[in-house]
Amino acid sequence: MTSEGLGSTTRRSSSVPELVERARKGDPRAVARLISLVEDASPLLREVMSALIKHTGDAYVIGLTGSPGVGKSTTTSALVRAYRRRGRRVGVLAVDPSSPFSGGALLGDRVRMQEHATDPEVFIRSMASRGHLGGLAWATPQVLRVLDAAGCDVILVETVGVGQSEVEIASLADTTVVLLAPGMGDSIQAAKAGILEIGDVYAVNKADRDGADATARELNQMLALGERRGPGDWRPPIVKTVASRSEGIDELVEALEKHRAWLEERGQLAARRHRRVCDEIETIAVTALRERIGDLHGGQRLDELAARVLAGELDPYAAADELVEGITG
Repeated sequence: MTSEGLGSTTRRSSSVPELVERARKGDPRAVARLISLVEDASPLLREVMSALIKHTGDAYVIGLTGSPGVGKSTTTSALVRAYRRRGRRVGVLAVDPSSPFSGGALLGDRVRMQEHATDPEVFIRSMASRGHLGGLAWATPQVLRVLDAAGCDVILVETVGVGQSEVEIASLADTTVVLLAPGMGDSIQAAKAGILEIGDVYAVNKADRDGADATARELNQMLALGERRGPGDWRPPIVKTVASRSEGIDELVEALEKHRAWLEERGQLAARRHRRVCDEIETIAVTALRERIGDLHGGQRLDELAARVLAGELDPYAAADELVEGITG
């Protein structure tokens, strides 16, 4: 089911518990409305997060990343089919490039995965990256929480695919899948981009093309050269797929399930999620502080400090200390 029929986001505060209850029952309109409240940074956002938090923690988050053209959307759609066959409720968060004019996503969810649009157990949402270098919108962690509370067993996060800057997904996903394709120079790009450090599972998609075996072999060699793993550490598997025909997708799901089992056995799943929440709290706090500092740009205090620095009475660090003390003191 796609996210449509959002309606107004300026509903009264008392509607939040109702929205959360409806979302937990799988109501697509309620889920879509909650996500819109997140994206719009609604004044109700704090209440929404407070109401959702006790219903979260069950969804498994899988991130898919890779250079443009490797077939991320096709692979995501094939994974949705595979998980639905297993009886899982699936959420899909597709982070699209932002329009430089409107800030909105250039591609819509219905364009990406039309075949799943009528499935009540699949929720698909497109979000704009809004210029975020890591390819993820700032609101992504909160949207994941909405989908988690809505009963999604698996959440697939498909990112923009902007090459070297796209490593941020590893901080949000339980398992990160890196997609490559033959004939696109992806093996060299992977080495440059630091992709070798973030992948838990690698998929060489479009494996029916010439060069697929060579791409997998080169990737395997680079992983071996960069290995600093001890006994029992996870070694990322390489799976060859033809997502357009769903070939290799069952093997990809099996690799994902094995990684999840390994994370749980080693206590790494809880550790990753702890780091994720730490990052989220820090981002919220820094954003709040930045807004308070921004309010000072038109104020007298910041002008006074700038004048003292220019006059040689204060160095910039001392001025910044005074500014921070004024904000937090």
